[in-house]
Amino acid sequence: MGTKIKNIEKAEVFKMQDEVQYQDGQVVSKTLSQNQAVSLTLFSFEKGEEISTHKSGSDAMATVLEGTGKFTIDGKEYILNDGESIVMPAEIPHAVYGQERFKMLLTVIF
Repeated sequence: MGTKIKNIEKAEVFKMQDEVQYQDGQVVSKTLSQNQAVSLTLFSFEKGEEISTHKSGSDAMATVLEGTGKFTIDGKEYILNDGESIVMPAEIPHAVYGQERFKMLLTVIF
């Protein structure tokens, strides 16, 4: 099974955080790959925007590319800055909030 990366030029150097833009009052997402094995998605959060509490059937690893995000996992808050990552475990309630405007790469393994 061939896995495809989409929405990014191949064989070109790029900065991941430049691949998704901020938009006032929104959370913006850009899918890079999604199939039955993996999902790679870039997100940008304006300050104060959020993805409310939910559960996922798989572990999800978030890596902050720029800015500051607040991750709430099973009721505990974590503040992450550029270059920091956290794993949100499967079946555990979690939420993501723009503490400041920030961008992240979300990797989910199914």
